[in-house]
Amino acid sequence: MEAYLVDWLSLLLRWAHVVVGIAWIGASFYFIWLDNHLEPSADPKLSGDLWAVHGGGFYHVEKFRDAPPQMPARLHWFKWEAYWTWITGFFLLALVYYAGAELYLIDPSVMALSKGAAIGIGLGSLVVGMAVYEGLSRSPLARNDAALGAVMFFLLAAAAWGLCQVFGGRGAFIHYGAVLGTIMVANVAHIIIPGQRRMVDALAAGRAPDPKDAVAGKQRSVHNTYFTLPVLFTMISSHYAFTFGTRWNWLALVALTLAGGLIRVWFVMRHKGRAPAWPVVTGLGLIVVLGFLVAPRMEKSLQSDVKFRAVKSIIDVRCLGCHAAKPSFPGIAEAPKGILLDTPERIRTHAVQVRQQTVLSRAMPPGNLTAMTDEERSLIERWIFSGAKID
Repeated sequence: MEAYLVDWLSLLLRWAHVVVGIAWIGASFYFIWLDNHLEPSADPKLSGDLWAVHGGGFYHVEKFRDAPPQMPARLHWFKWEAYWTWITGFFLLALVYYAGAELYLIDPSVMALSKGAAIGIGLGSLVVGMAVYEGLSRSPLARNDAALGAVMFFLLAAAAWGLCQVFGGRGAFIHYGAVLGTIMVANVAHIIIPGQRRMVDALAAGRAPDPKDAVAGKQRSVHNTYFTLPVLFTMISSHYAFTFGTRWNWLALVALTLAGGLIRVWFVMRHKGRAPAWPVVTGLGLIVVLGFLVAPRMEKSLQSDVKFRAVKSIIDVRCLGCHAAKPSFPGIAEAPKGILLDTPERIRTHAVQVRQQTVLSRAMPPGNLTAMTDEERSLIERWIFSGAKID
């Protein structure tokens, strides 16, 4: 019953996280698009305006250079979408990766960690990542966007490598995304919203707002939009073991971060009406190259006559605790992804997935909790290459 309730809590948290994340990312994407589509205005008080049609109606949006002549009666703020995205994401991280650290975070073959040490390192990575980014963004380096971007990419590559040397691939990827997500929400909480509040207070007091607040807010918003696609990738990466389970998983993470950032750069440039092909071509090219590098290799030399009873005995001991109609492993209420390996026919049906998860990516068993050996993995692969016969 406890595992069943945890599954329900996980479902509801994940659902809420996706909903509020859509609201935050949607608003972020819209305002970046809006800024880049403003038409020049004859009114010197305006940076520009825009006419749009949507949902059967016409809209007219104006952006002031500094602030409107007087405080509007009702002012809409965009902040809780960001805050709730982080809050639900953090609780989901704690429920899945910290409460279930032995399954999803710790991999003894990478580094033997206690549960407490793993959780401490995970939380520390969020704090350190945010502090390093904030220090760089407040330094003189921030005056040069290209230089700041290059340094940030180098540090993110180092973070990807470091996390993959400490955690299992799944846990490393999700913490990398959590670092970026924490930076993004900190930008909203500590720079964008406080700056907007100072602008509103200045207007209410009859003072001219400090233009530095507008500049800083715009810069952090742009940073957030470039982080978005890499964060979204890490959110879904746990479903694709060929990315986090590969030997070079940190390089896969770096490549997909760069690809996502470049594709987002292309969209932003396209909004401005000048979109050279190189960002999107480079980004998509990185994905294609990565796909080739992590693709399964068919080794014909592995073909040999392997008896099914030997394979079944391995699966019974190493896999059946989770992949059964009634899992016996603590904390697992239902077989992951609904994959059952409790009959010969089901084992043969899922042979391709078994090879992908246990041999190619080595993502299963998670954290190698059941101590599957290299010899056992090799035997499973040889059985599959010999035709996956169950007689």
